[in-house]
Amino acid sequence: MARLLYIEGSPRKERSISIQAAKAFLDAYKTTHPNDTVDVMDIWREDIPVIDENAFGAKYAGLSGQARTPAQEAAWNRLDSYAQRFRAADKILIGVPMWNFGIPYRLKQLIDAVSHKDLLFTFDERGLNGLLTKSKALVIYARGVGFDGDDGFPSSLWDHQKPYMETWLKFIGVPVVHSFIIEKTLFEEDQAKITAHAAALGQTF
Repeated sequence: MARLLYIEGSPRKERSISIQAAKAFLDAYKTTHPNDTVDVMDIWREDIPVIDENAFGAKYAGLSGQARTPAQEAAWNRLDSYAQRFRAADKILIGVPMWNFGIPYRLKQLIDAVSHKDLLFTFDERGLNGLLTKSKALVIYARGVGFDGDDGFPSSLWDHQKPYMETWLKFIGVPVVHSFIIEKTLFEEDQAKITAHAAALGQTF
């Protein structure tokens, strides 16, 4: 039995293309993997920790080998509670709408909250070592415009969504990362085609 972590990245709910695709994926996934566990992390409803003075103090106390204060320990435990959900996952599904050519600020907050030494990565004489080496990921990207076509948006200049997510997932050790890109969502999209594609991915993931 595997554990899948689904990170819901849009606040638009039923109007969100990335959520619609993720739900089609999950419906198919649950049918073909009935014994698996799905952990849903809605970043717009979760109380994601902020990186405040105590969190930074806890981080640097750990790096220097110093004892943490009770407030620092409490802050670190909150960060670790979110990182643990990543460490427990065999598979990760992330829905990422594009905001200003990047990712939503709440998703960035989550990434900043869990990306610390001994939570999702470590380092030694070998260099940086991600800890999620047993996991694989699928990222669903939704974009209002189309890149590398006739719309004047070359991805090399405008896409700070997919490269960032791929870099981060590689950094924390995820060895296999799949992508499902949905473009031109500002215009009329083929919802049936999107749903069918997402469902097919859910059957084989």
